[in-house]
Amino acid sequence: MDTYMTVTVFDGNMDTALEESHAEIKRLEKLWSVTDKNSEIYSLDHSGGKTVAVGNETAELIRFAVEMNEKTDGALDISLYPILAEWGFTTGDYKIPSDETITAMLQNVRCSEIGVEGQNITLPQGMSIDLGSIGKGETGDRITAILKENGVTSAMLDLGGNIQTIGSKPDGSDWKIGIQDPFGDGNIAKLSVSDKCVITSGGYERFFVGEDGETYWHILDPSTGRPAHSGIVSATVVGDKGRLCDALSTSLFVMGEERAKEFWRNNGGFDMILITEDGRLLVTEGLENNVELADGRKDIKTEVIEDKTAVG
Repeated sequence: MDTYMTVTVFDGNMDTALEESHAEIKRLEKLWSVTDKNSEIYSLDHSGGKTVAVGNETAELIRFAVEMNEKTDGALDISLYPILAEWGFTTGDYKIPSDETITAMLQNVRCSEIGVEGQNITLPQGMSIDLGSIGKGETGDRITAILKENGVTSAMLDLGGNIQTIGSKPDGSDWKIGIQDPFGDGNIAKLSVSDKCVITSGGYERFFVGEDGETYWHILDPSTGRPAHSGIVSATVVGDKGRLCDALSTSLFVMGEERAKEFWRNNGGFDMILITEDGRLLVTEGLENNVELADGRKDIKTEVIEDKTAVG
């Protein structure tokens, strides 16, 4: 998973909770690693098109990924991993692949064709997958459950930038979560939440500047195999479950403003904050009173996205 975890806990059996949380992260890292030869994902990626029996946890997460691929009309695709690696985003050894290379590799970006029969998973010949776009959110859900099982009622978990909160702060007030400014340093806004997950995908998180002077970021469009240029530079999703928020933050970034709005209106179950490349901050109506622009950024144009389907 290659990430850090910071937990702020105010009650419960803290020592046991933290010990169990660290152990769970290590366990899931070994289970879903793409490089550990003993992991279930490694076995699938090197199966040569043969069916592999995996544990229920892995099967369920892959099933969820396939369902989200369909639900987002392909905006989320866990079989994009080899192209992500070709760009160098998995190693830091960045390069711009040729058109021919991307075209050839796109033939194996077809998550919808993954076979899931109970705990038996079949990847088409030549396909490799990575659960990175949803695995961190799922891990956050599991850590949150461990904390609650140990009597924690007030906590904030930061798992590699994915925020999950339990209850409110000890004084009863909301947690204040910073939304990073994609155009500069610091935060562009603060979000007030209690008992929610807050997960952001932004092009600023991992990128490089090519010899052509263009900026290339790690969020790729599965339909092109290239960095997604949808007009969105940051997508934040707020909801109850980390794995859903994780999947959607990436998907909404790829979709762009209009498709993202339509998706939210048609599906619900979450709220979102979109920052556009022309400097607008779009907030769904459920968060209208929970977002405060940071000092020095009061000039940002804020628009509320209304659920038009609820009118009438």
